[in-house]
Amino acid sequence: MNKYESVIIINPSVDDEKLKELEEKFTDLINKDGKLTKVDELGKKKLAYEVRKNKEGIYVVFYFEANPTLIAELERNYRITDEVIKFIVIRVEE
Repeated sequence: MNKYESVIIINPSVDDEKLKELEEKFTDLINKDGKLTKVDELGKKKLAYEVRKNKEGIYVVFYFEANPTLIAELERNYRITDEVIKFIVIRVEE
């Protein structure tokens, strides 16, 4: 299993309850085929440029270990989730 880091930016209009739901959804997805190490909620930050008509977003970082096959499924879920406005998954070297 490889180590990964995934940063997602969530629409700033999402309330705390919905934010926790999204976090749980992605945590469960990661834990199905991998092992979540840590979740950092960085809060609302100003974006460098406008993304989907938003000038700021809520940053959430997931640190996890998983098989490479999970990444495609995780990214597919990010794409179909309307609240996620931007994401990136990076493999972390030991």
